[in-house]
Amino acid sequence: MTAMSTSALGCWMVAMLAAWPAITAAQTASPSAGDSPTPAFAADKPNILWLTSEDHGPEMGCYGDANARTPNVDALAARGLLFTRVWSTAPVCAPARTAIISGLYPSSSGGLHMRSMVSLPAEVKLYPQFLREAGYYCVNNNKEDYNVRKPVGLWDESSAKAHWRNRASGQPFFAIFNSTKSHESQIRTRPHQAIADPARMRVPAYHPDTPEVRQDWAQYYDKVSEADADAGRRLKELEDAGLAADTIVFYYGDHGSGMPRSKRWPSDSGLRVPLVVYFPEKWKHLAPREYQPGGRSDRLVGFVDLAPTLLSIVGLKPPQWMQGHAFAGPYQTEPPSFLFGERGRMDERMDLVRSVTDGRYVYLRNYFPHVSQAQRVAYQFETPTTRVWRELFDQGKTTEAQSIFWRVPKAPEELYDLQTDRDEVRNLAHSPEHRTILERLRTAQREHLFQVRDVCFLPEGEIHSRSQGSTPYELARDEARYPMKRIVAAAELASNLEPGALPELKTLLNDSDSAVRYWAALGILMRGQNAVGQNEDSLRAALNDASPHVRIVAAEALGRYGQESSRQPALAVLRELAPPEKNGVFVSMSALAAIEALGEKAASLRNFVGGLNPNGTSPDARFDSYVPRLIQNIAPSNPERPASPAPKSKGKARNPPQPSSRSGDSR
Repeated sequence: MTAMSTSALGCWMVAMLAAWPAITAAQTASPSAGDSPTPAFAADKPNILWLTSEDHGPEMGCYGDANARTPNVDALAARGLLFTRVWSTAPVCAPARTAIISGLYPSSSGGLHMRSMVSLPAEVKLYPQFLREAGYYCVNNNKEDYNVRKPVGLWDESSAKAHWRNRASGQPFFAIFNSTKSHESQIRTRPHQAIADPARMRVPAYHPDTPEVRQDWAQYYDKVSEADADAGRRLKELEDAGLAADTIVFYYGDHGSGMPRSKRWPSDSGLRVPLVVYFPEKWKHLAPREYQPGGRSDRLVGFVDLAPTLLSIVGLKPPQWMQGHAFAGPYQTEPPSFLFGERGRMDERMDLVRSVTDGRYVYLRNYFPHVSQAQRVAYQFETPTTRVWRELFDQGKTTEAQSIFWRVPKAPEELYDLQTDRDEVRNLAHSPEHRTILERLRTAQREHLFQVRDVCFLPEGEIHSRSQGSTPYELARDEARYPMKRIVAAAELASNLEPGALPELKTLLNDSDSAVRYWAALGILMRGQNAVGQNEDSLRAALNDASPHVRIVAAEALGRYGQESSRQPALAVLRELAPPEKNGVFVSMSALAAIEALGEKAASLRNFVGGLNPNGTSPDARFDSYVPRLIQNIAPSNPERPASPAPKSKGKARNPPQPSSRSGDSR
C-alpha cells in the first residue's frame, strides 16, 4: 500500500472536519442491514491508539534525519506534537515494556532482568486493568514481552487478530498495534532488497567504518521505513472508519536501534526513542500544555510516564505508587528534571548499570566494571556489525572510541555531553571543568535508587528467595529483609575500583547480610591479581559461605588470580554449584558464567560441564535457553551433553556459533 503524503493527509483532514455533522448523523442512526452496529466513537471518552515499533531510535525524517524515509510518522508529527528528549527506561524490549505496562521502574518492581517474570502485589495494577474498569475495550496486537506476571484477563484480546473493530456498541477503545519490521533480527536478514545507499550512511564514532557496518545501517533505515508504512496502514484504517477526529494517537519506538552499542546499552544511543502524539480538536483540552500542531517539546519523558499519562487522559488520577509523571490530561505534572535508565541481566549475561540525563549530559554508573559493555550476548553476535567489530578489536585495529565497547574494566563512572559528543565516546568524568555537573548527576542517580527502592542490588537468585511469600516490590520496601543502604554502600565501594577500599571490603566479607558479602567479594575480584593475593585467605574462607552467590564470586576470584593451591578448591565449588537440576537456574547460570570466564584455567571442568543436564528449576520456561547456551560456550558440541529441551521462547533461544572469547570479555 502506498503511504499517504503529508499534503494528501492534510486535505483529507480538512474534508473530514467539513463533513463531520453529516458523518455524526449517519453514525448515530439505526444501522442498515449488513452494517456494523458499533458506533464510530463514544461521545464522552476519547479513543486511544498506540502505534509502536521495535528497536529503533529517532532516525526519522521528522527528527531531522536526512537518511530517513518515514512519511507517515512525519505527517503525524506535522499535525501533532513531537517530543525531542524521550528515554525508554531500559535499552531492551522486555524491561522497557515492563516499565510501560506498570508505570514502575523495572528495578523497583524486580522486573529488570530479562525474562525475570516476577509477581506484583495485588494492589499494583497494570494500566489495562484501570482502563477496562473505566469501560474501555483494550486490545494489544500483539507483542507483550513483560518481565512481570500478568493477571488473567489483562486484555480484552491480545493476539495478531486483536483490533478495535471488535469492541461493543458505544464502547471507547484503547488499542496497540506493534510493528516488528524494524526489530534487530531484521537488520541482518538476507537477502534484502536494498533501498538506502550504504555510502550515504553516517557511521557513529564507536563503530568501525566497514562495508558490513554500512550495510547493516542502511538495512536498518530500510526497516524503519517499513515500520513507518505499518503505522500508515493503521492510521488509514482509522481514517476509513471515520474515527480520526475522535482518536488520540501516540507513536513511539520501544528503545534505541538494534545495532550494537544501541540496543542493550543504557546510554542515550540505547535509550533515546521517537515519540509523536496527536490530539484531535475535540480532545485538545487533554493534550500536553505545550501542545501545538507541528510543535516540538523538550520536556523530558520516560517510559514510566506512559501509564500515568494514559490514566490522566481518560480522567483517572494516577495512583501514588506509579513512579512516572503524566504529561497530558487533567493530572499532568510539571516536567521532571531528569530521566533515568537501567541495565540488568541481558539473557545469560549479568550486568548492573544505572544512567541519568538532564537532556544534555548523560551520566552512567557501572557497578559491574569487570565486564565489558558488549559482553557476549549470542543474539547480538548474529549481526554482522558485531562480528566484524569484534574481529577488528581482537586484531588491534579499532580506534580508541571503537574499543570502549569491548574493553575491561569499564570506567566506574561515565559522563558525556550530547551537544559536543552525540556518540558518547569522550568520557568527561575526570574533567575538572565538569566536576559540578558530574556531582549533580551522580547525586540525582543515587537519590533515585532510594526513591524507587531499586531491588536489583541483590544477586538475582536472592531477589526471588528473599521475596518468597510476597513479591520483590514488597521485599524492596522491607528494610529488615532488604537493608538497602548497607547493600548499596557495599556496591558503591566495591565498584569504585579504588585500591584503598580493600581493608573495608575485607571486613565486609564477614557482614551478617549475604548481599553485602557478595559485593565485598566482587570488589576484591574487580581489583584483580594484587587484591586477590592480599585477601586470599579471606576468599578461601568465603568458599564455605552460606550463600552460593558469595561462594561463586570467591571461587572465580581465586580461580583467576589465586595460587594453584587455592584454584583447585575454587574449581570444586564451581563444579558443585554448576548443575541446574541441583541448584536451580540462578545459581547454575552464575557458576557456569564464572567457569566460562576462567577459560583455560577451568579446562579440567570442560567435560563435566558438557555432560550436564541443562534442566533445572526456574521462574519461567523463557529461561530455558540460558543454561544450554552457557554449556555450549564452555563445551562446544560436546557429545556427552544430553539433548536440550525445545526452546519455549522466541528466536533468542537459538545457539549460533560464537567467535572465540578472550578471558574477561565473555561475562
